[in-house]
Formats: sequence, C-alpha cells, structure tokens
Amino acid sequence: MSELIAPPQAFTNRPIRAAIIDLDGTMVDTADDFVAALNGMLTRVGIDQPATREEVVGYIGKGSENLIRSVLGARLPHPQATAQFDDALATYQSEYAKINGKHSTLFPEVEAGLEAMRELGIALACVTNKPHRFAVELLSHFGIAQYFKVILGGDSVPLKKPDPLPMLTACERLDVLPRETVAVGDSENDALAGRAAGMATLTVPYGYNHGKAVQSVKSDGIVSSLRAAASAIAATLAPPNTTLTE
Repeated sequence: MSELIAPPQAFTNRPIRAAIIDLDGTMVDTADDFVAALNGMLTRVGIDQPATREEVVGYIGKGSENLIRSVLGARLPHPQATAQFDDALATYQSEYAKINGKHSTLFPEVEAGLEAMRELGIALACVTNKPHRFAVELLSHFGIAQYFKVILGGDSVPLKKPDPLPMLTACERLDVLPRETVAVGDSENDALAGRAAGMATLTVPYGYNHGKAVQSVKSDGIVSSLRAAASAIAATLAPPNTTLTE
C-alpha cells in the first residue's frame, strides 16, 4: 500500500510539472550487480578479498570512480590503491557490462508510480551518477526507459550529484523551471542536488543512502514508493479546498 511516511509540506503552494528520479536504490535494487562486478574486478586485478553486499551499499550513489576508490582503499595501502585505480576502473566497467541488470530487481510500485506520474502529465527525467550507457541499458532491461524524456548519467555533464548541475540540465531539457520540479531519490546526494537546484525533494526509505538511516536525509518528505510520490505530486495539482464549514 502506498503511503506518505512524512507528508511533503513544502509542496503546499508549489504545483509540480516534472519529476527527476534517481536510479540505483530508488527504482532498481542494483547492489548485487555491483557486488558481482566488483568481485570480478578484484579477481582480475589479483586482490583476494571479495566485497560483500553490506560493504558495497555504503559506497553506492557517488559514481563508479568513488566506488572503485572505496573498494581499493579498504584493501590496499593508499599509494598502491592510487596506482591501480585506472586499471581497476576499466576492469570493473568491463565486468559490469557483462551483468548489468542480471542480479537486480525492480523495487515495488516503481512502474505503477511512473505510469501514475505520466497520467498526471508530469515530465520525467532519470538522473543518476551511474554511467549513461549503463543507465539506459538498465532502464531498458526493466522496460521503463519509455517513461523518461531525459536520461542523464554521471558522465553526461561535467559534475555529478550532489552538485546541482545534472538536475538543472535535466530541467532545461524538459523545459521546466526547478521550482516546478521534484527530485526523488534514496540518498542525501539526491536531496542535496535537488535543494541546491531549487527543487522540492522526496526520499524513499528502502534504498542505500551510503549506509545511513533515511531519516538523516533532509528532504521535504519520505514516501514509501514512487506510487506514493505520484500521490504527493497529484495533491499539488488539485485545486485548494475552499469549502466553508460552520
């Protein structure tokens, strides 16, 4: 059942025309894909210390470069980790390309939420720190790429979330103003990027958030699913209740 866990008060006088939605941890549970690709990379570069899901969820959300630096940094002295970074990153991307989506699952009510937003006339963009080609492949794998007018990856513009540039770029391409847009994600990075761009923000509670509790994210509300996010958006489009009571 969809619900608003923390009602988005900031939406009260703010009709929403567009939603910018994160990918990993928000629409798709990709942690096991990351683990498989990382362990393939570690084996190929000769490091016999496999990564676990528990470890990896703390690294997700800041891009592939941060993911590789974090994994290497936990296993090698800094000079050695730095020296192996370029090779490890290329090897990881090669491994990830083999399994993108294979070990992933769509979170509940994602497609229902996207469909509900589309029915409301909401323009949709996916903005992720995942490389663009992997993002497009993953969305297509689950049959939801069709919902998005814009898809931006971590390599689509010069800066990644939490910088607001990807969010502002998505607004430009959707032809909407940031104040008419809501950023939906699972982590502090998503909320920081959305707020810095001048958007409303919503957070889902089931993702990764770098291993921290979702309550630590400063957003305008926590929604149980994308379907609940659609309900929150719909409320901004409804006329105000002017019924007088005696």
